[in-house]
Amino acid sequence: MAPLIPFEEIAHLFAEFQHTAFRLETRRGYATDRAGTRFQAFLHGVEPLPEPEHPWNVNVRERTARGAQFSRIRIVDEPPTDGQRFLMATAAGNVAAGEDIRVLGRAEAERLALPGYDFWLFDSRTLVRMHIDDTDTTLGVELLEDPAAVLAACRARDAAWPLAAPSAALWAQVRSSV
Repeated sequence: MAPLIPFEEIAHLFAEFQHTAFRLETRRGYATDRAGTRFQAFLHGVEPLPEPEHPWNVNVRERTARGAQFSRIRIVDEPPTDGQRFLMATAAGNVAAGEDIRVLGRAEAERLALPGYDFWLFDSRTLVRMHIDDTDTTLGVELLEDPAAVLAACRARDAAWPLAAPSAALWAQVRSSV
């Protein structure tokens, strides 16, 4: 295992990649979300409003306007956890900024033998493996350029992408069933 580094040390990759930034999200929720006021309000029935001026969305808009692509697949349970429902509820703002966010059922992810960890893949060359503990707190990341590790991440992305549905479609189903 490569040494863990703070996430902030790889943040520059989101502005420097040339073509694609892809994320696989495997968790049932994230500690940073649960700690936020938007999540707490969501649990009390308040729909999260889009945040077009959030730095993430500004960067996505700027990068996609120049032809770059941001995409992610979120693995979801049946039924989705509160954390997964929150991510689907907030996805609209990211999608409006230009990110393609899709969801894939956990059973299908297991059938495909997708990795059991979160990662970012930049330009199909640089892999950032996230290390997250049992409380859903990110401990740090590994920056990997090992061809075998990168190829495995590319294969996981390519296997999952055609089977994943747009996040908005599942969110509409989830909302109507609540």
